[in-house]
Amino acid sequence: MRLSALAAKPKSQSRSGTSKLPAKPSRIEQARRSGVDVAADTYAYTAGFNSFSAIIPPWAHDGGDKKLIERLKDPTLRARIRKEMETPSSDWNNEWQQVTGPESFIVGAVQNPKLLPLQGKTIAEIARIWNKDPIDTVFDLLIEDEAFTQVALFIMSEPDVVLGLQQPWVSVCNDSQGASPDGILGKEHPHPRAYGAFPHILHKYVHDEKKLTLEDAIRKFTALPAQRMRFAGRGVLKAGMWADVVVFDPDTIHDLATFDAPNQLSEGMRFVLVNGVPVIEEGKMTNALPGKVLDRH
Repeated sequence: MRLSALAAKPKSQSRSGTSKLPAKPSRIEQARRSGVDVAADTYAYTAGFNSFSAIIPPWAHDGGDKKLIERLKDPTLRARIRKEMETPSSDWNNEWQQVTGPESFIVGAVQNPKLLPLQGKTIAEIARIWNKDPIDTVFDLLIEDEAFTQVALFIMSEPDVVLGLQQPWVSVCNDSQGASPDGILGKEHPHPRAYGAFPHILHKYVHDEKKLTLEDAIRKFTALPAQRMRFAGRGVLKAGMWADVVVFDPDTIHDLATFDAPNQLSEGMRFVLVNGVPVIEEGKMTNALPGKVLDRH
């Protein structure tokens, strides 16, 4: 039996922001040379997006979110959690120690309607609004939101983003669920990658900074992931293949989504065909729904 592996979004996290990633591609390259079928995917931003409760030590999660909230309300346990967050340790993935400060966390999704005005604000800003210490702000935010809060956290360095993107065995993903600027989804505050992951690379890393060729970028968007996922008939423009086609101007395509205002569609995509059927014509939706669930072969 032949097994394949995909390293999901390999990244290096460092309080200093200095590059620590090079060892990871080296290990993957070594495995590939030895015959192991391993590759990776990535998105090209210096911030991730995660449940904010992940910043709390693992033991405090025992029993689920309800128990976590109880512990955050208990003065003795709250003090213990604070001490562990403030102490560098290799025993757990302490994200508080991996960022430069509370300004590195931006509140994204919340479920408590009273907290909606905080979406898009950093923990440093919320701490000033609430007149609280940043760690107390974290604890009280989780309590108020029943541990649901999602945050963008700036933990990667730009050199690492580029290094990961340039590896020939790394494909590109947006690592996001469905998004829309309209309706109920438009009330959410996602990572900008939900809207701009691919145009962001085409504009910043291909057109402006020349870190990738256009051909390399398109391969990472299409042929490489189709190959890894064994989607027969997909990923390349070739007679007999399914006509999944996009038409854009590489000089003008660009993303608009930002961490402050993520619910913005990118610009510059003129035509999109799915299974040969136009779904975008001259930048406008056609309302056609030709997509289908894909089988792996």
